[in-house]
Amino acid sequence: MLVRLTPRQRFEILVSQFEPAIRAAFIEAIDDITSYIVLRRIVERLERGDVNGAIRAMHLDEAAFRPLDEAIRQAFNGGGVDTVEQMPALRDPFGHRIVVRWDARNLTAERWLQEHSAQLVTGIVQDQQIAIRTALEAGLAHGDDPTKTATAVVGRISTITGRREGGIVGLASTQAQYVATAREELLSGDPAQLRNYLERTRRDRRFDKRILAAIRDGKPLPAPLVDRITGRYSDSLLKLRADTIGLHETFAALGASKDIGFRQQMEKGTLHAQHVTKTWKHTPQERSRLQHIRMQGQVVGFDQPFMAPDGTQIPYPHAPGVPAKHTLGCKCLAEYKIHFVAQLVR
Repeated sequence: MLVRLTPRQRFEILVSQFEPAIRAAFIEAIDDITSYIVLRRIVERLERGDVNGAIRAMHLDEAAFRPLDEAIRQAFNGGGVDTVEQMPALRDPFGHRIVVRWDARNLTAERWLQEHSAQLVTGIVQDQQIAIRTALEAGLAHGDDPTKTATAVVGRISTITGRREGGIVGLASTQAQYVATAREELLSGDPAQLRNYLERTRRDRRFDKRILAAIRDGKPLPAPLVDRITGRYSDSLLKLRADTIGLHETFAALGASKDIGFRQQMEKGTLHAQHVTKTWKHTPQERSRLQHIRMQGQVVGFDQPFMAPDGTQIPYPHAPGVPAKHTLGCKCLAEYKIHFVAQLVR
């Protein structure tokens, strides 16, 4: 006997399908950037004091993120197809079934994809440039030689994988600052600062014994060891960022495609906004937002926004323009319902 999946179950299947692909696409883009980095060229420019030239030599091009664009496009289209497939059969006044299809070339759909991808990639590249510039200027100001400064930014090539590891390429500017602060803590030799490092949740705990020994013996950690520790810490933060982007972009694409899928039918006149409602569905997780818990079950009309307790208007979870405090890490969704009696009467 076939069991009909609930809207949440279907949504979770879509997330499991597209989230890993978007996460992997981001990592692929960063690997592509680092694979073309030639350390010598960066060092040469830093020796001349040319920080801008050093950044240009890293080729932080938006074109490197085309795999991420494509992964988001596939999630968006997959969500759109699923949306129209879930719509119960609509019929005209003569009882004939109305054909509904997802139109990926619809103007609204194309505009969302273009604007969303452009803002995402441009934001990533610009934030990356800020992080790298800050790190290069700080390293040189600290008195580090150009080679050490450049290596701290781009990482070292692993003899095992052949890929660059450590460094801050791919990290958000705030994460790059975390790495810089962690390095200062580890090099300080100060027991209090070393203990601060041990409070970092994304650290590589395999080094904890060495750090505890340094605290106990009152001896500073060797610089090469600090490089290894911060390198692993940076890799962990890069994984975190990939996970965050994978989750956020998947939910954004699926949420937008569902909303646009309904709008497409309304533009054709086969469905009317006043006959569709949206219900906020909270997804319990370890660190659930209290505001979203309170929004569970909130029902609004199709063209009305959900209202968060703090007054934030949310068209649907992960909608464009909604503050990050309501989107990052959020796994809520909106379930749409067509009121057939009213639709048929009309």
